[in-house]
Amino acid sequence: MIRIGQGLDVHAFSKGRRLVLGGVEIPFSEGLAGHSDADVLTHAIMDAVIGALALGDIGTWFPDSDSKYKDADSIGLLRRVICDDRVSGWRLVNLDSTIIAQRPRLSGYIPEMRMRIAEAMLADPDAVSIKATTSERLGFCGRGEGIVAMANLILINGKAH
Repeated sequence: MIRIGQGLDVHAFSKGRRLVLGGVEIPFSEGLAGHSDADVLTHAIMDAVIGALALGDIGTWFPDSDSKYKDADSIGLLRRVICDDRVSGWRLVNLDSTIIAQRPRLSGYIPEMRMRIAEAMLADPDAVSIKATTSERLGFCGRGEGIVAMANLILINGKAH
């Protein structure tokens, strides 16, 4: 049995926070606003996993009204999702994700992001694709107000290796 999931997340830039994408801290003048570390890529991936298995969304798993998730490490939350009994019987076939940001430049950080995401998902890094693009200066991303991330994935029934 296979399942397909898609996830989307958006966060605005915020002064005084660190920028974390795919579990990697990116040197930049602003971070992203959010209750956790606001890792927009990891959030989109979590939503894709949870959605593929019809288990709700990350807001129901990790509500922003719960103080224990304040500044939480999103890679740690992804690990919790992957190790949950309802998810652990599923294995990642492939993940295709895109980060949309006018700034900062991200290409140099993508290999490390792929490794961090693959480790958290108990998957081979070759199954994890992360791309970065701009919105050609259009919309809130193009104006440098925030970042969007999208993720699509396929899961297959069977324990992770």
